Amino acid sequence: MPKYRKKPVEIEAIQFVDTSERITEISDFCGEDIGVDYSVSPPVLRIYTLEGTMTASVGDYIIKGVKGEFYPCKPDIFAETYEEVD
Repeated sequence: MPKYRKKPVEIEAIQFVDTSERITEISDFCGEDIGVDYSVSPPVLRIYTLEGTMTASVGDYIIKGVKGEFYPCKPDIFAETYEEVD
């Protein structure tokens, strides 16, 4: 079976923290109004992706993909996949 490696690509991301300041930053980052669903506990952020609506939990990262799309990523997967660049 052939093996593949991810190409090194720099991405932009922001972590979902349930504060008004961070929610404003996420909205600015995504370029659209976003909403936090407080009808569930803990609250979730609804993200409209190429695959449909996904939810991000507090602590998840919101990643801007290579084509400008947005999607959530769990913090442990994010830490294993990405490292901060200068």
